[in-house]
Amino acid sequence: MVFQKVTPVAAFHNITSRVRASAQGAGRALETVNLIAVSKTFSKEDIMPLLCEGHRHFGENRIQEALDKWPELRREVKDIVLHMIGPLQTNKVRDAIEHFNVIHSVDRSRLAERLAVEMKRQDRRPLCLIQVNTGREPQKAGIDPADADAFIDYCRHKLNLPVKGLMCIPPAHEEPSLHFAFLREIALRNDLAHLSMGMSADFETAISFGATYVRVGSAIFGSRGSPKL
Repeated sequence: MVFQKVTPVAAFHNITSRVRASAQGAGRALETVNLIAVSKTFSKEDIMPLLCEGHRHFGENRIQEALDKWPELRREVKDIVLHMIGPLQTNKVRDAIEHFNVIHSVDRSRLAERLAVEMKRQDRRPLCLIQVNTGREPQKAGIDPADADAFIDYCRHKLNLPVKGLMCIPPAHEEPSLHFAFLREIALRNDLAHLSMGMSADFETAISFGATYVRVGSAIFGSRGSPKL
């Protein structure tokens, strides 16, 4: 038997169908869920077919890799929405503010303060999401849940950052719905509209818990290797 390889375009349409069905099942309007195609390690040639299909939300983990790909792609397609979903170093903040539309990984005071200064300098204000370490995993980035309310208040009211939501990455071997519910609770009590949660294996569950951004990479592009630029 010969198995035909699934192309990223075919996989993308499968994922968008599942997003649509999940939103419908949760009683939500489709436009309240944004699918972020996570294109880290994939080349401009891998990305272009999705752009040709009309998809515009893409996620990257590393600043330098994004700078190697997206300026050229943006010269060809003007309305791309680029999401920074990986850890952000303070020495990369200038590039992040200049090139990204949404930053999902605000996770510490020093970074938040640097973002505020650079946004004022550039007069550019990409949306910010605060990353919460819902599993309190020491190896993961993210603000401790016990500190989340105070940190949100500091970012919004002391630094005047455009904080619009929260992001989490649940522990790999725990039930993700518990973490999605936990993140939603923090967002609700802080009047935050956006939840960035859910990846290739659990995005449908995340949608049922209110995710407004789901981050799907391998289920669209396939397994990752080294960056192909």
